[in-house]
Amino acid sequence: MSTDADSTARTRQQLQQELLRRARAGAARRTTAAPGGGAAAPDDSGHAAPGLRTAAAVGRGSLPLSRAQRRMWLMERLGGAGDSYHVPFATRVRGPFDPAAFATALTALVARHEILRTRYTEQDGEPRQEVLPPPRTVSVPVADTAPTDAPEALRREAARPFDLAAGEAVRALVLRHAPQDHTVLLTFHHIAVDGGSLETVAAELAALHDAAGGPDTLAAPPQYADHALREHDALPRLGAELDRWSDLLADAAPPGLPRPATAAGDPAARPAAVHTVPLAPTLPDALRTLGAERRATLFTVSLTAAFATLHRLTGDEDLVIGVASTHRTGTAMRGLVGLCVNTLPVRVDTSGDPSFTQLLHRVRDALLEAQRHGHIPFDLVLERLGAQARGTDGTALIRVTSDVLGEPTVLRLPGTSAEYVDVGIGHAKFAVSYGLDLADPARPTALVQYDPNALDDAVAGTTARDYAHLLATAAADPDTPLSLLPGFGPPPRAGDREPRHVPDPHAEARDTSGAGTPPADARDGAGHPAARALRAHPEVADATVVHPAQGRPVAYAVLRDSVGPSAHELLGLLRRSLPSEACPAAVTLLDALPRTATGATDPARLPGAPTPATSSGPRAEAVVETFAALLGNVPTPDDDFFALGGHSLLAVQLAERLRTRLALPLTGLDVLQARTPRALTALLDERAAQQSAAKNTRKPARSRGARPGTVLVTGATGGVGAFVLRELAAQGRPVLALARPESAHLVAGDGIDVVEGDLTDLAGLRDAVAGADAIVHAACTFTRHEVDLAAMEAMAGAWRRGPFVFVSSVDAYGHPETHRVAEEAPAHEPVSPYGRAKLDCEAMLLRAAGTGGRGGASAVRSPIVWGAHDRLREQLRWGAVGGLYQAARKGAPIDLPRPGTGGHHWYGAAWVHAAALARTVAECLDRPVHGVANACSGHVSWHDLAHDLTELLGTRADFRETDEVPRDLDHRWVYDSARLARPLRAHPGEDRRTVLREMIDGMTRDDG
Repeated sequence: MSTDADSTARTRQQLQQELLRRARAGAARRTTAAPGGGAAAPDDSGHAAPGLRTAAAVGRGSLPLSRAQRRMWLMERLGGAGDSYHVPFATRVRGPFDPAAFATALTALVARHEILRTRYTEQDGEPRQEVLPPPRTVSVPVADTAPTDAPEALRREAARPFDLAAGEAVRALVLRHAPQDHTVLLTFHHIAVDGGSLETVAAELAALHDAAGGPDTLAAPPQYADHALREHDALPRLGAELDRWSDLLADAAPPGLPRPATAAGDPAARPAAVHTVPLAPTLPDALRTLGAERRATLFTVSLTAAFATLHRLTGDEDLVIGVASTHRTGTAMRGLVGLCVNTLPVRVDTSGDPSFTQLLHRVRDALLEAQRHGHIPFDLVLERLGAQARGTDGTALIRVTSDVLGEPTVLRLPGTSAEYVDVGIGHAKFAVSYGLDLADPARPTALVQYDPNALDDAVAGTTARDYAHLLATAAADPDTPLSLLPGFGPPPRAGDREPRHVPDPHAEARDTSGAGTPPADARDGAGHPAARALRAHPEVADATVVHPAQGRPVAYAVLRDSVGPSAHELLGLLRRSLPSEACPAAVTLLDALPRTATGATDPARLPGAPTPATSSGPRAEAVVETFAALLGNVPTPDDDFFALGGHSLLAVQLAERLRTRLALPLTGLDVLQARTPRALTALLDERAAQQSAAKNTRKPARSRGARPGTVLVTGATGGVGAFVLRELAAQGRPVLALARPESAHLVAGDGIDVVEGDLTDLAGLRDAVAGADAIVHAACTFTRHEVDLAAMEAMAGAWRRGPFVFVSSVDAYGHPETHRVAEEAPAHEPVSPYGRAKLDCEAMLLRAAGTGGRGGASAVRSPIVWGAHDRLREQLRWGAVGGLYQAARKGAPIDLPRPGTGGHHWYGAAWVHAAALARTVAECLDRPVHGVANACSGHVSWHDLAHDLTELLGTRADFRETDEVPRDLDHRWVYDSARLARPLRAHPGEDRRTVLREMIDGMTRDDG
């Protein structure tokens, strides 16, 4: 359920009118001085209108992000967002529809709005944005699709990841159901649009489509980069208002939602679920009348019902609900496309058993107070609040939101009819969202969207019915105390967090004796909440908890298999799913729990609890110093990161500083899970020990100066790099492998020396290249194309002698018009951002080849790579053919394009065995191709590959030939590979079936 500013925009004018009424009743209004000394002209909201330029930002270099953009960027960096922040905009269009004319209109739209062609980079730890030139054309693929198959096709397309570093913010797909029946899908990343933007997008697309490629008569739009700059410049002047927010939210806490009876096995997965309850068609008007009589909007009335229902659910009296607001105010921002949404935390006291009218007055006043400060970016408020912005267990302050949903925006093209199409992408941004859905005026609905990891389904259904019942009864009897409304009942007792008829997962730990001490088997042993949460994990076979005489409890767990989550990962799960008082100090993994003769756990034989001695040494010092530098306070060993004012961006920065200083692997998610200096130091000590043990197994590195012919290999820990190392070592070549510090032990061996570094360490890259006699560049970030390009530029510049082999990709060909693709054929649009980066890297390399003493260059373009290596197995499971693999694994029906569909007689994929690819790389060191060559072992049709996978996986699947081409199977090209035919010749065991069997047999863990 969207929580953007759509409905808030509809009520904003009424809110502003109330604000102005109150302001006129008080002191005289101040006049805001304009920069030039005169008074700024007020906009139609009563505030000084900001001066947004419409000049192009191309050529201005990198610019700061708005605070809202910064939050989206951070979610991408942490890697936990998935498709939660994708914005699908789909319309069923009936009537004459020309995809080419639509593509022309979409290209013009992207040219008009810079935010739709903006790339995101990082400089000195801070995100920046850079506007790219307008594209020549924006691709609009068309797929023939039956209406019954459209929902899945739309969901699949909407869920595809975006590459923000490449400037990808919008993509299109048209599903053709019949000659005059299409579904048009535009998928945006939320960093570029909000709900208000879609109205501008729809209106301008209709106008540009109507112009049919003629001159653009629309007025020049304001540009989002200017809004971000203006916000950035205003930040130093917001101190007083941030202080006011701190006062408003002092001591506020997240709502205490009843916890699910079973802890989620993967808390990172947040699928959205919804309960809806139909309302009487006359109810919205009755609620509007109720509000009008009390100087409140329909939005405020529905928000009041949400507060009352949340009070009923939690028993809390001091509640905070988030509502969507917008920075898009006044005529100067009219037509602006961009992320202008803001969150307003509304805090309301529900104590005293008020009537609905009394609570409505409280909510109205609180909303108006929040609205006064609505221009303050919410994440600035969170930073100012510090630890107050989260609960004691790290729970975010805004867990619950409320909205009124009106008629959705649709794409209305001339001469056609338009019907809104809902594309569910399946992720919840908040734990609970209450909504009054008025999309169909004849069928109003109360709904609750919720995160199943935060709320049981039965509880969500109960609160949805409570919300609907309260809306109906409040309209009929608003002056009766809430506890006396029919069917609503008294609120739960203070401290009782559970709703009606819901089992209490912590009941065993409650004091039922009246003595104030929980039963022994609840405080310790299998009945402890942490033990139950651990056993709920699908990879944990057994668990228990011991509470020592001093200190916090300690948990012990037994895994079902030798491969499973680490103790640190399990502790992180407990910290996310349990209150802090129930969370153990540590989790210890055991092969089995010791038992007495009766079968009970024997606590005396459990390993002792970890000593709470203060950590010492260089890593402990580094952790404390970095905590202090970023958070402004010297922490004690057990100070919580959030309690010290930490937040997600600081977690990323903390991890990067420690990773650089200590040369140990660490991520922002590690920081968010460890949270205390003691736990973080223990994690780093563990990783240092692993690294040291690996280094001790290496043979002493020899001097590179005494090893003529040294080949530098990047990407040595990847699937391709591992096979290249193996091939070069077998040939007796001295190798210098570039590897991250945490992975160096994976590549060291006879004839292989290691230099620690990665593609972001440009100085280190230059040094390594300058000291090598030949180079194999197989490393790639896959998504951070600016890093790949900068690395190639540094390497080509430092290259002084010998050959250079670059492992490229057939994606660089784009979408050729011919079925057979010759080596070095020109690229044909559309070319993916990944393919474009490969092309640009190839061009840099080939320009440098043969100059300044440099040797020959070879760009080896590979297709899908198969081989017995864990990285390549992961690509089989989740990469280009991952959809086919997962369907085969589950025995699900598999739709395959019929030969001849779309005028193409064959659909399938090219592939290369990793060992054969490694031989071609070694061949190019001796005999450079001085250009581009393809490396393919063969080509396989989708039908044959699906048959191989189901047979090797031992499943049965229904293969269905269709006259449509699924997007991930729209591949129909055969690549010539004559230039490297000799090393590509298959060795025994390199046929397709054998390599697939080796890959599948090596997958030791279940794919699900």
